[in-house]
Amino acid sequence: MKTLIPLSLLLIACACGTRQNGINYPASKIVDTADKYFDTQVADPYRWLEDDNSDETKAWVDAQNSVTFNYLESVPYRDSVKARLTKLWNYPKQGVPSKKAGRYFYTKNDGLQNQSVLYVKDVDGTERILIDPNTLSADGTVALSRTSVSKNGVYMAYMIASAGSDWNTIHVLDVATGQKLDDELRWIKFSGISWYKNGFFYSRYDEPKTGTALTSKNEYHKLYYHTVGESQSKDKLVFVDKEHPLRNCGADVTDDERFLIVSQSESTDGNKVYIKNLEKNTELIPFNDNFDSEWNPVANTGDDVYFHTNCNAPKYKLVKVNLEKLASYGKDAVIANAPDAPLSDLIPESENVLNGVSHVGGKLFAVYLKDARSEIKIYGMNGAETGELSLPALGSCGGVQGEYDDNEAYFAFTSFTFPTVIYKYDVANNTYSEYFKPDIDFNFDDYLTEQVFYESKDGTKVPMFIVRKKDMSLNGNNPALLYGYGGFNASLTPSFSVSRLLWLEQGGVYALANIRGGGEYGEEWHKAGTKMNKQNVFDDFIAAAEYLIAQKYTSPAKLGIQGGSNGGLLIGAVVNQRPELFGAAVPQVGVMDMLRYQTFTIGWAWAGDYGTSADSKEMFEYLYAYSPLHNISDKADYPAVMVMTADHDDRVVPAHSFKYAATLQAKQKNGKNPALIRIQTKAGHGAGRSTTVAIEEAADIWTFLFKNLNVKVQEKFEVL
Repeated sequence: MKTLIPLSLLLIACACGTRQNGINYPASKIVDTADKYFDTQVADPYRWLEDDNSDETKAWVDAQNSVTFNYLESVPYRDSVKARLTKLWNYPKQGVPSKKAGRYFYTKNDGLQNQSVLYVKDVDGTERILIDPNTLSADGTVALSRTSVSKNGVYMAYMIASAGSDWNTIHVLDVATGQKLDDELRWIKFSGISWYKNGFFYSRYDEPKTGTALTSKNEYHKLYYHTVGESQSKDKLVFVDKEHPLRNCGADVTDDERFLIVSQSESTDGNKVYIKNLEKNTELIPFNDNFDSEWNPVANTGDDVYFHTNCNAPKYKLVKVNLEKLASYGKDAVIANAPDAPLSDLIPESENVLNGVSHVGGKLFAVYLKDARSEIKIYGMNGAETGELSLPALGSCGGVQGEYDDNEAYFAFTSFTFPTVIYKYDVANNTYSEYFKPDIDFNFDDYLTEQVFYESKDGTKVPMFIVRKKDMSLNGNNPALLYGYGGFNASLTPSFSVSRLLWLEQGGVYALANIRGGGEYGEEWHKAGTKMNKQNVFDDFIAAAEYLIAQKYTSPAKLGIQGGSNGGLLIGAVVNQRPELFGAAVPQVGVMDMLRYQTFTIGWAWAGDYGTSADSKEMFEYLYAYSPLHNISDKADYPAVMVMTADHDDRVVPAHSFKYAATLQAKQKNGKNPALIRIQTKAGHGAGRSTTVAIEEAADIWTFLFKNLNVKVQEKFEVL
């Protein structure tokens, strides 16, 4: 139970800013406000910063940015950092092509375009621009977030997002002419686009009240069907759960358009499934009765649909479900666990996590994670293993992409020092060749990637990737950056970052720890880092830092840490728990207020991983004990911290970072290290960020780390 206690409305406890390390921080007004959780009263003096529309909050943001950018601009090599990043970034990029009705669709970027451009190659081989998001805004802040081509290839529906917000607008165009039609669907969020006949299924919320779109709680997600050419007001409501406002829904249509599969979720893990026979226009038939496991449709053949699931299989398996038999159970059926359920294991659970399955060219391609790196096995539609797809190196592959009845397919492969290469794949012969390989101004042969296994506090072995120069001396004096996430069943696998190249060429070590809470070893690994087990996540990350120091990769004064979103929570928590272990920290768009996160936008959906302060006294006390905002000490000697957030982040609202930064500045009394916050304008949680903004943000992160980890910048940096 929680009760708001308005002890006072606008009591200003400090009228001027504090000065630390030569930095004059802006004043952060203290309002005597508190909440009572069970029998504990918790102060929340900066709650006024939750109002993103107030003039006071806007003035505070401007003042904080002024301090931060003045600090960064005072670093003499900041411009050189940005110039080198721009040069590294300036190479042609291309996305994996998809094929529909004889046409190929793919994105390209000439190097420094703010947004990648969507192209189509017609049957006659003619290439033309289909959508150029760069023409939709002068500053590159409008992004193309999703596309879906109708099954006959006539139409494309596409989503547009502005300023990084999760809110999207759906438009439709005629593929043959490129002409944009009149269709405009608004207030779309967390939605797919699933075509059926002359229209598609999509999900949306009701229009929020004026001024609340970026902060108000997202409730009553609804599934609609839209017919091309009609107004949104005529769209047919297909599914809504009026009894449970805090659930989301989405839809898939099978390749043969016979079945509609509706998925409902109440957190980021697990879903309930309903199935409708579109041919016979049956009712939606419930397939399972809880959210304990995930059921993700992969493909269908005839009456059979294949689901990727972790039901009774923590490392996932592929099952086959006969939908025609399912229909005979009636609209009230729940059969996933019934003894006579029409389902069977096709690809059983194995020792490695089955990360995903695709149906291409009449075969099933199963992507496994083996110690957080990709392996691909090939199966027939009867579940018999027929071979494997050998990948070019240790790294990551998202899977084979192509049509279920086409022999031609594509896949992308990447690793830390392996820029993303696209391969064209011959399904029948199991051979592939380079389709697109980027050319980057960097000598990758000078670097190596190693994987180590270190011991966490409770003895658990945790894998970690380490990237560095081959000739580096392990003397404890190297600057290092440790990255982590640890949540929501998300797996961190080897990936390429052009920004990271600058860190590596300046003698930096990059380490990626596959800590608990992620999905690298399946659901058990995930659950070991959730709710009352969340401290395992922080212990794993701290142990990774201790390993890097003990093995002489670096030292505390030279060690920086970074994480975003749930990873931002991670950074905030470990800085509080072990401040002496790090030289600098960059928490990005972090969940910093663990007592109130569920009250904003989609925050309620994270309760499956975190629990909430209202669940029980025990859960409240556990959250309160590690919440980054509530555990900042006025006695600790904190490392240099630069908090990162954005004004249009409606996933993790910026108030988390605002309140955390204000508290950190107020309590860091010794003034030894800076406590800054960088607030990007016209940007969100990260998706759709323009190239210009991405380079500027990266330049400031590296500048901050170089300065506070005392990195000697090499002459090739061309410092003026």
